[in-house]
Amino acid sequence: MARRFETEPVGPYSLASSVRFLEGFAPAAYEGGDTDRLRLAFVADGRPGEERVAGVGVRQEDGVVIGEVFGEADVGVVERQVARILSLDVDGRGFPEVAGRDPVVGKLQRRYPGLRPVCFHSPYEAAAWAIIGHRVRIVQAARIKARMAEELGSKVAVDGRPEHAFPGPSCLAGLESFPGLSGTKVERLRHLALAAGEGKIEAHLLRSLPVQEALSRLQELPGIGPFSAELILLRGAGEPDRLPTQEPRLARAVARAYGLEETPGVEELREISEKWRPYRTWVALHLRAALEEETGEIGGKPASSKREGPLAKGQ
Repeated sequence: MARRFETEPVGPYSLASSVRFLEGFAPAAYEGGDTDRLRLAFVADGRPGEERVAGVGVRQEDGVVIGEVFGEADVGVVERQVARILSLDVDGRGFPEVAGRDPVVGKLQRRYPGLRPVCFHSPYEAAAWAIIGHRVRIVQAARIKARMAEELGSKVAVDGRPEHAFPGPSCLAGLESFPGLSGTKVERLRHLALAAGEGKIEAHLLRSLPVQEALSRLQELPGIGPFSAELILLRGAGEPDRLPTQEPRLARAVARAYGLEETPGVEELREISEKWRPYRTWVALHLRAALEEETGEIGGKPASSKREGPLAKGQ
């Protein structure tokens, strides 16, 4: 039996933009088929050791986001998690004001109306992606992650369609091997699962800490360096106001959007991004979207498949 919740976004938001984003988001391997409904399956947030799989069908009517919940997870828990995944837990009323301070941001907002970052289902899943994707092509990592969901994760029917959730910590804690993963990666996934099972990388915890402390804690995980830690905080926990200085494509995106003759360094990026506060993560997303759409490149390489086309956000 489906249960439901309703969330009214605070500030501009478009579910259709979120769906288009996910269709190019390699780790999600999402193929929804339409832009007016989003189907998700994930391990719901909960007490350490508690793993309930949730399926959600999301639509938007008259601006209100409506979710139908399938499975046994608590509706309130799922509602809060979906809000974080879609960045609806952030007050976006001030985002249009950034355009008034920075005309470049204004152009991006008109180009991608209502677009907010779409996050991983959890910091745990973002960290798993970082480990799986280390030193392999995005499309290869995406296939491995999708197979893990199909073969190791739980299945839940959403709108009568089977959806597979990425396996929870209790599963990966006992993982011995998996096709496409080296022994080192399997060991790192086990360490990650243990940390997640102990509640050490929950989203609310990471966002409650000073940014540098959160990043330092994440780097204590085997295989998680500065780039991956930033990915987990921004795209797993949903931190909305962090300049992703570890993202190598951001400088290129800024140079292109602002018409700079040279690629800016970190200090220049920080100076430019002061006008983006308190939505620096959001603006960085828009800039990367524009770069990838205009160049057809992912990580500086030409796109070779649909999953590596415009708006593909591998990391």
